[in-house]
Amino acid sequence: MKASTFQTLIVGLLCLAIAGLSGSLYNQYQRVAELQNMNTQYRQTLDTLQLDSNALKDAQEKLQYTLKDLKQMVDSGEQQANTLDPMLDQWAQEIQELRDGLAARATATDVTALRARLEHVEQQLVDLKTQPSTPSSTSSEAKPKQAARPKPAPLSPPFSVLGVESRGGERFLAVAPPDSRSLTDVRLLHSGEQLGAWHLKVLEPNSAIFAVAAQPDQTVQLP
Repeated sequence: MKASTFQTLIVGLLCLAIAGLSGSLYNQYQRVAELQNMNTQYRQTLDTLQLDSNALKDAQEKLQYTLKDLKQMVDSGEQQANTLDPMLDQWAQEIQELRDGLAARATATDVTALRARLEHVEQQLVDLKTQPSTPSSTSSEAKPKQAARPKPAPLSPPFSVLGVESRGGERFLAVAPPDSRSLTDVRLLHSGEQLGAWHLKVLEPNSAIFAVAAQPDQTVQLP
């Protein structure tokens, strides 16, 4: 083999090796770029999951407040039931006695009178079941005081108070539009901030005091 032919062969092999190495380096560069893109996507997914986790935490706190309100409603209903049950039993006993009296009497006059009494008692029982019981007001409460000035009726806030949340050691008042069920509508108010015409002055342990233009300070009880 001539020397020139051998040199040409060596140069060709070197060119092939350089081309293969260049292709391998290019493939490695593309792989690194893909890994960087995947890393960026994973970071975005992690941020989204963190936001979803915070939203779920807020929803859990709102559910806890809702369960607390439902428990209070159930307890109030049980107290009313305990008050009404003896009265209903008494009415039921009287109705049964009237029915027994109707079966024992034979004259048309007695039957008519007993039927009228029975209908009257049954109507009272229906009214007692359908109408909510209201506490009786005393005569002293019914008479308005002449010397006392009438207090202005408290205003209803144009939002619903959900509760208090702590962020970084600071207390915030969580509010939302009335009848809203979306977490995106929830807003956190700090002392000094305002929502519409309602300016949050003080956030106390059990209430929030708002300043409203041309109105006295309004106190909103916390759930």
